[in-house]
Amino acid sequence: MSQTTLTKKHTYTIDPAHSSVRFWVKHLMISKVHGELSEISGSVIADPSDYSTAELDITIQTESLSTRQEQRDAHLKGADFLDVEHFPTITFKSKRVVPTREGEADIIGDLTLRGVTREVTLKAEISPEAVSPFGGYKVGASATMVINREDFGITWNMLLETGGITVGKEIHLMIDVELDRPE
Repeated sequence: MSQTTLTKKHTYTIDPAHSSVRFWVKHLMISKVHGELSEISGSVIADPSDYSTAELDITIQTESLSTRQEQRDAHLKGADFLDVEHFPTITFKSKRVVPTREGEADIIGDLTLRGVTREVTLKAEISPEAVSPFGGYKVGASATMVINREDFGITWNMLLETGGITVGKEIHLMIDVELDRPE
């Protein structure tokens, strides 16, 4: 008689009211400009007792970008950077999850930005599943990663008199999500 493994996989959806993607990039090689992409959606299929088998599918609306400066936001949404008219979304689809220690994991997957797909690694902290006071269950996750924007075809820049560049190549991303599942 063969033994079957019972899994407790559940589908969680991202709670957009309690989730965001924040970023920063160097400006003039001396300071950081911070921004946010506020419209994030998607799902996670996971066993809350074993996140190593989790499957993530996340979509971010590029139009939701804000750095709290209208002129800069218009430039970042334009053809030099995100080109939101032609690329309205950024997506991430996981390939595998590698637990690194209790409550932490590397999530390896495909990030598609401006029509270019590259494998990236998210460094994630994942909370245990908790009963929600509003019904159902919740899981929280925070993840970080650094990408080179030029790997995704975002190459606009200006040289400075001092030999530096106007906009740094590295984008530092911080993703915070609250995941919901019904009873």
